Amino acid sequence: MSDDNLTPTDVAVACLLPLIIFVLGYHLLDKPRLSFVDIWDIIKGPSKAFKDDEPGYFSVQRAISSYETYLSLSRDEVDSMRRSYVKLGRAHKKVGYDLGYTKKLNRLENIIKSNLVVTDAIAALARREFAPELVDTPITSGTKGDLGRVREALKHFVRDWSEEGREEREVIFSPILNFLSQTSAAQRRGMRVLVPGSGLGRLAWEISELGFQTVAIELSSYMTLALRFLMSPSTTQQPNQHTIHPFASWFSHTRSNDHIFRAVSFPDVVPRQKENFQLVEGDFLSHRCPPLPDGNPNTENGYDAIVTLFFIDTSVNIIATLEHIYSLLRPGGIWINLGPLLWTSGGQARLELSLEEVLNLAEMIGFKIHDGQNHDRVQRCSEEASQVSNRSTTIECEYTADKMAMMRWIYRAEFWVATKEKIA
Repeated sequence: MSDDNLTPTDVAVACLLPLIIFVLGYHLLDKPRLSFVDIWDIIKGPSKAFKDDEPGYFSVQRAISSYETYLSLSRDEVDSMRRSYVKLGRAHKKVGYDLGYTKKLNRLENIIKSNLVVTDAIAALARREFAPELVDTPITSGTKGDLGRVREALKHFVRDWSEEGREEREVIFSPILNFLSQTSAAQRRGMRVLVPGSGLGRLAWEISELGFQTVAIELSSYMTLALRFLMSPSTTQQPNQHTIHPFASWFSHTRSNDHIFRAVSFPDVVPRQKENFQLVEGDFLSHRCPPLPDGNPNTENGYDAIVTLFFIDTSVNIIATLEHIYSLLRPGGIWINLGPLLWTSGGQARLELSLEEVLNLAEMIGFKIHDGQNHDRVQRCSEEASQVSNRSTTIECEYTADKMAMMRWIYRAEFWVATKEKIA
C-alpha cells in the first residue's frame, strides 16, 4: 500500500498503537496507575515543575493564590461529589435524598462560603502588606491553588489558637514550657530562643510570654500569612472574633453531620508583634544568628535555646538540620525537641533514620542528650550528663485532630533536651 492510500484513521492507529502497547505493558508490570496527565507528559516530554523565575511552592504568591481560590477549588470538589451521587440508580438516589444527602452537600457549600470570610481576609491583608511586584508575579505552571494547604492552615487555627485545641496543645507544649520555666525570670530576659518550623506561632508566642527573646521562623507562607492575619490590628481586634468550620471537608469517620459541620471560634487570645517576639519568614537552613544586643552578658554569640516541635522529620537532609541547630547555639546552649519521625516518603528525604540513629547522630555532631526531666541535670558538667541512661521520653499526642471523629491518630512522640558542650 502506498502512502497516498493511507486514510486519517490509518495514521491515527499508527500513532496511537505504540502508546497503547506501552500503557498496557506498564500496567501488566504492576506499576502505579497512569493518569491522563501522566500520559500527556510522556507524549510531550519532560518539563520543569516550576520555571526558574516562577514563585516556589511555599511562596507568598502561591499562598495568596490558594487563599483567593479557596471558594472555586472547594466548589469544584462539591460538584464532583454531586456528580458521583447522580451516578446512583433512581431507587438509590431516592434513598440518598430521603437520608438528606443532597441537603448535606448544600450545607457543605454554605459552610465553604462561611470559611471564605477568613480565607479572603487573609489574602486581602497579604496584598496590602506585600509589594505589588511580589504578589503579582504570575504563576503559569502547576496547580495555582493548593486547597489542602489552606485547609491545613484552618485546622492550625484550631490547634494553636482556639479553646477547642487547648487539650492537644497542653500535651505537647507543657514539657517544653515547663522545662524553660525552670530558668529564673531575671535570666529569661536576656536569653534568646529560636523556634524553627513555628507554623501558626502559638508555641513561640507562649515562650515569649515567659519572658524570653523569641524568634519564630517558618518557611510556609500559608502559615505565616495566617499568623499575620491574627497579629494585625486591622483584621483581628478581640478574642474569638473569627469563626470557621475546619472539619467540614472530610466526611469519613464522622458520627453526625452536626459534628463535622460545627463551628470553632478563634483566637482564644490575641497575639501581637512585640519587642521580644519576632517572626522570620524563610528557610531555617538559611537563618543566621543575629548579633548580640547591647547589654547582653554573654560573651559568645548564638541562641541560648532552640526548640523544635514536630519539625526535624520534615528535613530533606536531617544531618544538615542537626548541624545547623548545633551551629546556631552558643556553647552551653540547649536544644529541646518533641515530635515523631514521620519522614517525607518516596525518597525525598535523603536519610530516613530511626530514633536511635537520630540520637546517635546528634551525639556524633557534638550534643549531650538528656531526657529533659530535670533542669538541674542539664546544667551540670558533661561528665555527669553523659551518665543519663534514658536519652528521651515518650509522649503520646495528636496533631490537628478532630476530637469528635471516630478515628484517632496517636503519635508516640519523643521528647529530649540536648546540650552543646562548652569548650574548655
